Amino acid sequence: MDRRRMTAIGVVVAAAGLTAAVTLPSFAGENATPTAAGPAGTKATGGVAPEVVDAMSRDLRLSREQAVRRLTAERQATDTLGRLRAQLGADYGGAWLSADGATLTVAVADPAEAAKVEAAGAVPKQVQRGVSELDAVKSRLDSAGRQATPDIAGWYVDVATNSVVVLAQPGAEERSRRWAAASGAPAAAVRVITSREQPRPLFDVRGGDAFLINGAGRCSVGFSVVGGFVTAGHCGQTGARTTGGNQVAQGTFAASSFPGDDWAFVRTNNQWTPQGVVNDFNGALLPVNGSTEAPVGASICRSGSTTGTRCGVVQAKNATVNYPEGTVTGLTRTNVCAEPGDSGGSWLSGDQAQGVTSGGSGNCTVGGTTFFQPVNEILQRNNLTLVTANGQAAPADPPAGGNATQPPANAEPEAPPAAGDTACTGDVRRTGTLTAGRSQAQPDGRFYVAQAGGQSACLETSDGAQLVLELQRFSGGAFRTVARAATVDGVAKLTADGAAGAYRYRVTALSGSAEYTLAFSAN
Repeated sequence: MDRRRMTAIGVVVAAAGLTAAVTLPSFAGENATPTAAGPAGTKATGGVAPEVVDAMSRDLRLSREQAVRRLTAERQATDTLGRLRAQLGADYGGAWLSADGATLTVAVADPAEAAKVEAAGAVPKQVQRGVSELDAVKSRLDSAGRQATPDIAGWYVDVATNSVVVLAQPGAEERSRRWAAASGAPAAAVRVITSREQPRPLFDVRGGDAFLINGAGRCSVGFSVVGGFVTAGHCGQTGARTTGGNQVAQGTFAASSFPGDDWAFVRTNNQWTPQGVVNDFNGALLPVNGSTEAPVGASICRSGSTTGTRCGVVQAKNATVNYPEGTVTGLTRTNVCAEPGDSGGSWLSGDQAQGVTSGGSGNCTVGGTTFFQPVNEILQRNNLTLVTANGQAAPADPPAGGNATQPPANAEPEAPPAAGDTACTGDVRRTGTLTAGRSQAQPDGRFYVAQAGGQSACLETSDGAQLVLELQRFSGGAFRTVARAATVDGVAKLTADGAAGAYRYRVTALSGSAEYTLAFSAN
């Protein structure tokens, strides 16, 4: 199958503000704006976490200054490429960055279009085929994928040579050419090269945090999305149950595709809270702030529990890999190494999510090739929203009851709303505005301390919007959902009996755009 990628910008899960009442922490005035606190280790260098810069310096053999300059140049090239692709249309033949990341080359099928490329500051290269024609050639190979023998490792569009490359193991080159010809692909557009790659899915793995499938196989979290996380499809089939690395029940595979694709969505239960960060397994959390797709030649880093954070460059897109279990199309090819224990994990270009680990060949001793499933396709195919680091990180230190700032002893609870103002009543009332895919933490982006006993809340919103209300308790270094309710006819109500501790409410808009009123009380 032949899929074109559309860039999807990750939606920020925002929380802002201040607090009051029901033993709430004190605040610096009703209109004060808090300082956003990000996860530990996310202070950026040139807008990127220093851990990413360090990994790039190590694996790309760059100084830290060179790594930052490269990232800056790559961002500019990505912006330029977006404009040029729209201008060139069918004559666009692909683009790639030079080995040092400083030069963007754009292929054009019509020499008359070269001036547009030069005007944008890129280098034009005339080619015979536009990228759409190359994709069509590759689609013919994809359609014949079931007839590919195991000594054909895979195939991909190589824009730099304006051809579709078929990888054949030594001795299988001529057989690979016959297979390509039988598919109907024109011989002039296909280039067979010898390769010792033997790609395989990396089943026994964790890229981000580890999780177990049906109590047996181990994989890794790719990226957090509203309602759960995405990972590799070969990790589990739809309906498979997952537990976290801490052996706590976690969720269920709500959707999975493998082979053909290699993606899955795990819907987590109310004990888990998705966070917009990636564990680098070196004591830091790397922020995820979107999912803008990086071009061929861009630097990229992968995080995995077996080999830590490893970096390299994007070599090709729209690659097909012929795994023993079947072919997978639409993957991105890289020269980043990986080993069992890394599959399903996160790929970042700077702070932008790129994909989840599918499989590869080689290892991190001798080097290798690794493929990932682009994350934007997973988000689009499943109507998912990426959770980002902006405003949704758990506090760095657990708020203990005696350490949380309390309101003055003579603080009075807010006056109840006047009759007719709202259908919801409670000791504390907060309002907000949300659009689909966004979340807010209440009260005012912080937490409150409650004694053991009953708690109740009521959420009211305008007709047509679908909101979810969650009560979360701080436990194990993060806020965990202990009760959940969705709006019905514009109202959601929940009650819970809980232990003493720090709590907050999270309001998430599943659809629509609306104002809401939250009223809650705690014994």
